[in-house]
Amino acid sequence: MKKCIIIAHPWKGSFNHAIKDRLIKKINEKGYTVRVIDLYEDNFSPAISLNELKNYKEGQALDANVIRYQNILKEVDDLILIFPIWWYSMPAMIKGFVDKVMLKKFAYIESKTGLVGQLINIKKVTIITTSQAPTWYIKFIKGNFIDKILRRGIFKDLGIKKSSWINFPNIKTSTKINRANFLERLDVSN
Repeated sequence: MKKCIIIAHPWKGSFNHAIKDRLIKKINEKGYTVRVIDLYEDNFSPAISLNELKNYKEGQALDANVIRYQNILKEVDDLILIFPIWWYSMPAMIKGFVDKVMLKKFAYIESKTGLVGQLINIKKVTIITTSQAPTWYIKFIKGNFIDKILRRGIFKDLGIKKSSWINFPNIKTSTKINRANFLERLDVSN
């Protein structure tokens, strides 16, 4: 099984990076292959430039990172996204990743009945987030963007049928024990 971890957090000392490191260790222990896309380390620009926009309708990428990311996504069957929830949504890096990488002809084609996802090689997406707010608050008070936009919206349109969300809430007030327990229980091998 080939897995890809996409991480979007600028600080290497963050709990998001601890999650990534723990998952890499667990994935390697199980004998799976893992590729890592670190959007900040790659200096990925989430904004679409005028030149990129000119090629957007044709599904052509100009950014070397985008082309590399697309090649990685073609090879994996399990995708893991790790990012903090900022302002009850995804960071610009994740939104920009979707905008720039999930291009027509690569990630979907248009039909008379809507979009037809082309990333059917990806059997499962696991979204792992950290937040200052409790998970219930994000789900029931702030509109649950993870479920509505990412899981049932974007990923379904891309042809990915199975997805799940794991959130580590109350990051600001969590203890080392809370974090260690979360890391120990974390498993995305299935």
